Amino acid sequence: MNAKIELFRQELNRVFDDNLRTKQWQNYVDYAIIGLIVISTLEVFLSTYDGIVERYGKWLTFVDYFTTIFFTIEVSLRIWCADLLDSKYKGFWGRIKYCFSFYGMIDILSTYPFYLHFFIKIPYAALKALRIARLLRIFRYMKAFSILSRAIKAKKQEMVVSLQFLAIVTLILSFILFFVEHEVQPDVYNNGWKSVVWAFAQYIGDPGGFAETPPISFIGRLIACAIGILGIAIFAVPAGLIGSAFNEVMAKDNHDVEVEENKKKLHLAFERKMCRFTRLQIMPLNLSIQEIIARMRMTENDIIEAVEHSQDFRIINIASTVPVDDKPMDKLAIEHFIVNRPYGCMIDRGSKVTIVSPSSLVDPVIGAYTYYFAKLGGFNYVSREIGELRPYKSFYTCSQDVVGLNEYLSDIEKLSSKEGSWVVTLLAASGANEPELPSQIHLTYGGKKGDESLEAPTVVIRDKETATAMFEDMENILESEYGIKADRQKYHDSAGPNLFMRKLSNAGSVNGLIIRIAWSCMYWDSRRIKIAQSMADIIKKHVEPKENNALDPELKIKGIAYEGHTIE
Repeated sequence: MNAKIELFRQELNRVFDDNLRTKQWQNYVDYAIIGLIVISTLEVFLSTYDGIVERYGKWLTFVDYFTTIFFTIEVSLRIWCADLLDSKYKGFWGRIKYCFSFYGMIDILSTYPFYLHFFIKIPYAALKALRIARLLRIFRYMKAFSILSRAIKAKKQEMVVSLQFLAIVTLILSFILFFVEHEVQPDVYNNGWKSVVWAFAQYIGDPGGFAETPPISFIGRLIACAIGILGIAIFAVPAGLIGSAFNEVMAKDNHDVEVEENKKKLHLAFERKMCRFTRLQIMPLNLSIQEIIARMRMTENDIIEAVEHSQDFRIINIASTVPVDDKPMDKLAIEHFIVNRPYGCMIDRGSKVTIVSPSSLVDPVIGAYTYYFAKLGGFNYVSREIGELRPYKSFYTCSQDVVGLNEYLSDIEKLSSKEGSWVVTLLAASGANEPELPSQIHLTYGGKKGDESLEAPTVVIRDKETATAMFEDMENILESEYGIKADRQKYHDSAGPNLFMRKLSNAGSVNGLIIRIAWSCMYWDSRRIKIAQSMADIIKKHVEPKENNALDPELKIKGIAYEGHTIE
């Protein structure tokens, strides 16, 4: 029941969203509210004509009561959902705070006082007049007013400082005026307050008639001229600041629209294409900036800004995947990925196998590669896609407190809760040193480098029989079909106590496998997706042989990257 109520409140929040840039509903509700505001105002206006009241009084009363009841319900619901509109309105006192906000005061004054005449003797006409305040609610739906209010907020500090300066200068001039004029008009300027009132009265049109006693001395008249100039500045300075801020806000809005359009273009650029080895529709692991410029007619600055304002794109340097002996030139590219968790991405497919990519944030292309590895096998997926690059703190080891690490470990524990679960970690191999090694795929499982056995106390594999059969199968198929050599813990160590696998609460019942893949297999080899498919099939064969082996339908459909698949 509570879940249904919360869902209802969230839907109301979408209806009442006043931010014209983030509004998620169509404008039908807004049109209805604006229409009733106009009708209500028209009813108040027509009720001032006796002849119209005599002929159509019943209809006017009906409109009066109907609109009042409608707005009472609407305002009450707004107060109820205020905490979803803004977190500062959470709780009882938060809602009280909302009631004293600009629109909250308008809502209450134009609605709730109607009911007072049932309990207190107050002229109904006076209460009815408050309903004219409903016209101010239309500002909610006017883009121009929204821009103006943002402009005022943007320059609020500058306006306050300028007005403070003008007020202080006016005070100084008014006291000088007193000392000068007191000598020649002692009866008129008999105290400092008179000169202060005279000076400030000039700024508001002299409503008290103080201009009838102007300064008569030469210096006094000079001061009066200076005050007159300041009077112009009092209005000119704020007007100039607001005008400047208005242009800035308009320019920012236009720029934001351009950025959003460029983000859409980036999404469109990542079009899935058929992999000739698998015959599946695969998204490119990355796109070079030059390719995007050519295909999407974007400038380099457009691309960089779109990436900066998006949480699912990043700029990578492909040259970091090439051995240092080759002296590669920098090759900048754009990578696209999914974000649905504080650390990056989590996809629950109900599998006993969870593919983990702890270094997608820093290793180019591994994020997209591991995503397809998991998709091809129908496996669960956890990938660290976001975080701080400097200083970089790895999710592969858990020796440090890192933002998002607890959620990351918790999600892996949740996904590997089935009996006989496997956590398979995919890593890029040792990069620059990789060509020196005779093997390209490195299988490690918790032991020390050189110890190929499954009997070491640090090993994180429980089902040793399945592991042995899987390893033999993988080694044979990789070498016979692709000419790729694999080894078991021959060149890499994973016995460290801070390995994330050892930090899982269910580590004692979960099988842990780490697969280090050379860049040549993960990126430069055109068969990379086919290689990933073969490895995924082997894991599937040994861990989940009886599970449904049907491929994800997305792999058969040409479309745009991850669009529509933010959460699977």
